[in-house]
Amino acid sequence: MHSTLIRVAVAVAAPVLVAEYASAADFGVTTRPDLVYAEHNGTKLIGDFYFPKGRAKVPALVAIHGGGWQVGDRAYYKYWGPFLARNGYALFTIDYRLGKAGVYPAAVYDVKAAIQFVRAKAAEFDIDPNRIGVMGDSAGGYLAAMLALAGDRFTSSAYRNDPNAGAPINVKAVVGFYGIYDMLAQWEHDVLAQRKHEMLAQRNHDLISRPGDNITEKFLGVSPTQSRRIYLESSPISYATTDRNQVRFLLIHGSRDDLVDPPSQSGAFLAALRRAGFFERRIIIRGAGHFWASDPFENHRRSYGAMVAPRLLRFLEDSL
Repeated sequence: MHSTLIRVAVAVAAPVLVAEYASAADFGVTTRPDLVYAEHNGTKLIGDFYFPKGRAKVPALVAIHGGGWQVGDRAYYKYWGPFLARNGYALFTIDYRLGKAGVYPAAVYDVKAAIQFVRAKAAEFDIDPNRIGVMGDSAGGYLAAMLALAGDRFTSSAYRNDPNAGAPINVKAVVGFYGIYDMLAQWEHDVLAQRKHEMLAQRNHDLISRPGDNITEKFLGVSPTQSRRIYLESSPISYATTDRNQVRFLLIHGSRDDLVDPPSQSGAFLAALRRAGFFERRIIIRGAGHFWASDPFENHRRSYGAMVAPRLLRFLEDSL
């Protein structure tokens, strides 16, 4: 009962708190769009940078969109970019390879290159190289967590000629909106969802059933029956260990997400982080499903983003 009242209070107060944070800082915003941060296999990888005017040595975040590693683009963070910049944080929101071109681990190397670009350009952009974080939603939350915890594992010679390949990652903080952190659990969730869909189709005498859409299997290129090892090695939860616990995490998800199951993903990952001694926080938005982090929120008093924004800023203030 007590936790429910707190959650309701946060939801009611969120729009007011967003306004308070925005007016407290209220930096101007400078945007540098269409920056090429790397070129992988003939594909130019592009991002848009949002900066707070008048603040030196700013903390920065790399924003990674979701979309099941199949769709999406850097515009997913076009509302968070100006908001964070007005509150004193730079945001680099990026595109990365999708579909077959981005099959694991290609997309991971793209995001790694983006983080290295930000660190290598820190002096040029007046960024503090010791205060870099990542944020992402869904598949982007996966990529954010994977690079923060296991970026040192990705050392393929195919990308050693990147202009910033020598720059370390050293991410300090992760903000994950309804991320995927256990690839095997997500595969099992998708299989079960497909079975339920097929049973419903048979009950309703549908002639055409939706084809299977197992996003982890598409991304990894194999099923766990073919290679269980890759599902374990590609899961951020596998790297929630005490030797990596300097990274701080904020996990955000809705209570009604049927695409990325909260208990087996954010819940299980949070428990693993806690056991390993990480600094971790979680925000649960009652009634929220999937795919809302890219929605406008500053002038939408009841939006989920408005509920999240003040607590996200407090997390960044403590962690970057």
